[in-house]
Amino acid sequence: MNPAMWLKALRVIPRISKDEWDRLDILSRWLISTRAAVLIMTFLSAAIAGILAFQQGMFDLGRWVLLVLGLILAHATNNLLNDFTDYIKGVDQDNYYRSQYGPQPLVHGLLTKRQLLVYAAVTGLMALIAGAALVYLQGGYSLMLLALGVFFVLFYTYPLKYIALGEIAVLIVWGPLMIGGGYYVITGVWDWQVVIAALPYALGVTTVIFGKHIDKIDMDKSRRIHTLPVLLGERASRFATVGMFILQYLSVGYLVLTGFFSPALLVVVFALRSFFRVLPIFRAPRPAEKPADYPDVWPNYFVAAAFVHNREFGMLYLLGLILESLLKALI
Repeated sequence: MNPAMWLKALRVIPRISKDEWDRLDILSRWLISTRAAVLIMTFLSAAIAGILAFQQGMFDLGRWVLLVLGLILAHATNNLLNDFTDYIKGVDQDNYYRSQYGPQPLVHGLLTKRQLLVYAAVTGLMALIAGAALVYLQGGYSLMLLALGVFFVLFYTYPLKYIALGEIAVLIVWGPLMIGGGYYVITGVWDWQVVIAALPYALGVTTVIFGKHIDKIDMDKSRRIHTLPVLLGERASRFATVGMFILQYLSVGYLVLTGFFSPALLVVVFALRSFFRVLPIFRAPRPAEKPADYPDVWPNYFVAAAFVHNREFGMLYLLGLILESLLKALI
């Protein structure tokens, strides 16, 4: 057991050798191979769905826990299948982007193909059990939502990512599906206002995937992976990402002005300090080499900046929802 490694794997994607890997416990290996540091984005979507349900007096702790487990395990399964698919298609070979920023279990010999598939199968089965429990408890549209989740887990990497639908899939999954659908399986109510309320955070997650795909635009182009940044070009993709940052704040303002949210949600303006820190990064092309003073996350550049902003915005968005809930309870 190595709690220190668990915490590290939840904060960053650790760079480790095969010898270090062999000394790790099974949970540490699972956290590293699933890139657990990015699973916080999924937890925040589930948390937003839960708080919105709580505000309507329809929160159910048991269903919310099943939702959190199901979504996080589904995301982890997708990450494992992503690595497997890209490896067998030859994408992650020859020092590809994925194998530079962290251990790719197959490329670096940490897992065999069979072992990685076992990880994916067990993780996916646990996600499916949580989803099936919610279908049983809620019924209605729950089965359709589960089926959509399975579709995106299985087919995000191929073919969606290859045909410029990966970024759109992320926007749909982290917004309408996770937050709108999560709200539904907790409350039994489909609410389009909740779907709109999911937009500010879903846009943030989409900026992260945009940043990642801009970082590896040349590599993807050479491998005929037609992400949106490959089609748009780096400059237009950088400006599109900045546009999504701005739209996050504008959409919160719209939700406050229309009365769906109280002014408590304006706490997200404190994330502007993060926005203005990352803005200069997106205003210039990606440097060819790691800057001298850059943190040890290279070759992550645009994606790292977008992740930092999304994490701060997401936490403040969550805080605003909690403050709003407390104010409603006191009034």
